[in-house]
Amino acid sequence: MSNNRVYLCDGVRTPVGKLGGIFKKMTALELAVPVVQHIIARNNIPADLIDEVIVGQGYGSAEAANIGKALVLDAALPDSVCGYSIDRRCASGLQAIIDAMMMIQTRKAGLIIAGGAESLSHAPFYSTTARWGGFGDIQLKDSLKYGRIYANGQKHPIKGGMLETAENLRRAFAISRAEQDALACESHLRASRAIAAGKFTNEILPIEVNGKVVDMDEHPRADTTVEKLATLKPVLLPQDPEATVTAGNSSGQNDAACFCLVASQDMVEKLNLTPQAEILDWSVAGVPAATMGLGPVPAIQKVLDSTGLSLADMDRIEINEAFAAQVLACTRAMNFGKDDFKRLNVNGSGISLGHPIGATGARLVTSLANELQASGARYGLVSLCIGGGQGMAAIIRNMHH
Repeated sequence: MSNNRVYLCDGVRTPVGKLGGIFKKMTALELAVPVVQHIIARNNIPADLIDEVIVGQGYGSAEAANIGKALVLDAALPDSVCGYSIDRRCASGLQAIIDAMMMIQTRKAGLIIAGGAESLSHAPFYSTTARWGGFGDIQLKDSLKYGRIYANGQKHPIKGGMLETAENLRRAFAISRAEQDALACESHLRASRAIAAGKFTNEILPIEVNGKVVDMDEHPRADTTVEKLATLKPVLLPQDPEATVTAGNSSGQNDAACFCLVASQDMVEKLNLTPQAEILDWSVAGVPAATMGLGPVPAIQKVLDSTGLSLADMDRIEINEAFAAQVLACTRAMNFGKDDFKRLNVNGSGISLGHPIGATGARLVTSLANELQASGARYGLVSLCIGGGQGMAAIIRNMHH
């Protein structure tokens, strides 16, 4: 192989559905299949040249055990194509892309489809004791609830889930409710403007549901106002009279699939692919679990240090909006100025577009690559906080700059 640069050649996603919304009856696997098939058809790839299909997922089930290979099979790809699933909570979709990058860099692969699929509408209820039940009732646990509580391990569970970590940051950085609602409102406005301008058209694959074609994200609200957001009750108010985190200034709970085509220089030349961006570098960093939302701060610093670039070099910055409080804490810790905010989440993020856990990282990379091309900007930075106390970041460079 001539070199081991790694290129992002395409990114495709479903629209993002709301919890119990348009995709309520579709599993993560059913959302993923058409996306993967579309990437292969759109780029005219011989499917037998695909080395791996890597799928990020946070709330899977035995219906698609190892959704990576299940997806290969259900998408009718050749038996030679391998697949696996990955869980780094909110950064799973980005981790899938990074895994693809490392496989290509180590020359173990040349062409990979990587991303994520999540249906929170299908998150299972479970029992680990029913098998040995005997007489009496069976208690089912909600994986959505306990996935958030035990992301912090069994010994120090976080009773308020990820919301509690957001309130911790709100206290530590003295972030007001009004600031959080203003950021949330701006997120919805930016997403709605982006949708109206057709910014997501190239990345969204319309999906047919019950004879109706769904081609738009379900979560953004063009009619959001700060006044409306101010009326919502903080979720943890019963336990904490100072609580400020509401459903309105937190990310959505969503269903979607998003995948990227990642290729080596050799494969780009062999298949005549058109790279959108080069994946330059990435990082992961650990932080205290109770303030997991600060994860992007050390992760971003790490990847900037390793590339020799600065925050000022980043033309577009994506920090996934798990919570408005968490984004504001990160931007304070990094001393963001007015100009920095203009480059941050320019087309909306988790609060407006939604946060389908396993797919979000890939969605960020896909939207960022398209935004760099549309704006003619050069460098894009993507970062997410991760339940359990981690942050992940990556830098991509626009190939058409």
